[in-house]
Amino acid sequence: MPHWGIMRTGRPLAAAAALAAVTTGAAYLFGPGAGASPSAGTEKKTPGTATVAAADCTPDARYPKRQMRGVWIATVQNIDWPSRAGLSADKQRAEYVRLLDAAAKLNFNAVFVQVRPAADAIYKSPLEPWSRFLTGTPGKDPGWDPMPFLVSEAHKRGLEFHAWFNPYRASYDGDVSKLPADHLARRHPGWTVKYGDRLYFNPGLPQVRDHVTAVVTDVVKRYDIDGVHFDDYFYPYPSGNATFNDAATFTKYGKGKRLADWRRDNVNTLIAQVDKAVHEIKPYIKFGISPFGIWRNTSNDPTGSRTAGMSAYDSIYADARAWIKAGTVDYVLPQLYWPRGFKAADYNVLVPWWANEVKGTGVDLYIGQALYRVGTTDDKAWTRPGELSAHLTFNRKYKQVEGDVFFSAKQLLTNPLGALDRVFKDHYSRPALLPLIKSLGGEAPPAPAGVKAAGRSLSWEPSPGARSYAVYKLPKSGEDCHTTDARDLVAVVERPAYTAPSAGTYLVTALDRLDHESKAIRAEVTN
Repeated sequence: MPHWGIMRTGRPLAAAAALAAVTTGAAYLFGPGAGASPSAGTEKKTPGTATVAAADCTPDARYPKRQMRGVWIATVQNIDWPSRAGLSADKQRAEYVRLLDAAAKLNFNAVFVQVRPAADAIYKSPLEPWSRFLTGTPGKDPGWDPMPFLVSEAHKRGLEFHAWFNPYRASYDGDVSKLPADHLARRHPGWTVKYGDRLYFNPGLPQVRDHVTAVVTDVVKRYDIDGVHFDDYFYPYPSGNATFNDAATFTKYGKGKRLADWRRDNVNTLIAQVDKAVHEIKPYIKFGISPFGIWRNTSNDPTGSRTAGMSAYDSIYADARAWIKAGTVDYVLPQLYWPRGFKAADYNVLVPWWANEVKGTGVDLYIGQALYRVGTTDDKAWTRPGELSAHLTFNRKYKQVEGDVFFSAKQLLTNPLGALDRVFKDHYSRPALLPLIKSLGGEAPPAPAGVKAAGRSLSWEPSPGARSYAVYKLPKSGEDCHTTDARDLVAVVERPAYTAPSAGTYLVTALDRLDHESKAIRAEVTN
């Protein structure tokens, strides 16, 4: 039995879309919002038995053994999936599979699917109504529960499934009469605040925090997801001179704090509450957040970044530094949706700032990449096909950066400027295992047994505790570098079988759901 969760004390559990990035003088920009695996002994073995320890190989940075490679699939406003509301279930399935196939072809290993766009559900929820982005009508049953399909199809392709929730958005329409009768904003109007032309839940209310936590934990309990993900929407992004009217709540719960500090505490409390609840139910679930890319500028705080954009800490009361220090997230995924050299928010400035924030904390760092901006003309950098690939090359300078997630999925199909071809050629030509988050526990399964080759077909017995298997092909020299990097990794498969493309020496390892890797078994394919 895997030792789920026994290591989570490695970080203290202290109480602690898709749209918008703002920089000084810039318009709103739309967005969502290895360790070596164990090997057998040191002596040489004959083919068909457990392999020896890999040779002392120099790691090749082009083929990292472990790397997050994800993509956001936004449902809000039908950005990515479904492409429009009201499609039949068969068309919805076909569209989703097409996105996953595109991700798998590029050697991605995770999807972040928006399951709660605005206090509604892309799944059969006992707590909130069906999303209008499925059927076109708020609350209308689409006739099927997409979630089991969404999860299982991801897993079939070796893609980790992160359920993406927007915690505070109550409605895109401030007119509650247009919402279903059972919508929370109608049942508890005192829980909401109208800001601009939208409704938001009031983060200062304990009832709101409890409801959001209940929504998340309901999904954790009922579906085989791998992660829980929040985007960058906390208190609403500033809109003109509008005021977020939470004065009465502040009077009741403020307890003498400054308004800004109290608001940040409200967000921190929710995050700590969700983190604790999720890991009490399934300790292996990853919980993380993709904050706006600028925590604070040096003009706000000398420890901030050398940038001149909106401060998430001051404007939307999102204190990512606090979450990292408290250990109430397993990863942070800042949305660095600006190119290299952009004066107000330089990619080359922000990556090292975030790398320094997570250093020594046990919190993973992935970078949110603006695939959606490639080919646009608002900055000439995005007219260069190699800009995204150059971002990933830059990331190699910082060992704390353990991967990237791209916004958004529909661009996987259009491949703007051929930018994804560059990313694949320069960075993703081999598959990669997922980064290990040690505090989540887990352990390597037993090595696969009974591996055999029949022609080009490899098969083996299922390994207890394994969810997938990694297959390596050794070079003709026989040098075994499989614990060092992914230069020889050819596939990660869900079933205990693989069709080899050519003759040669293959290694097979078993992976648990967190990608802890077993010892390797060798097999010879001779024709």
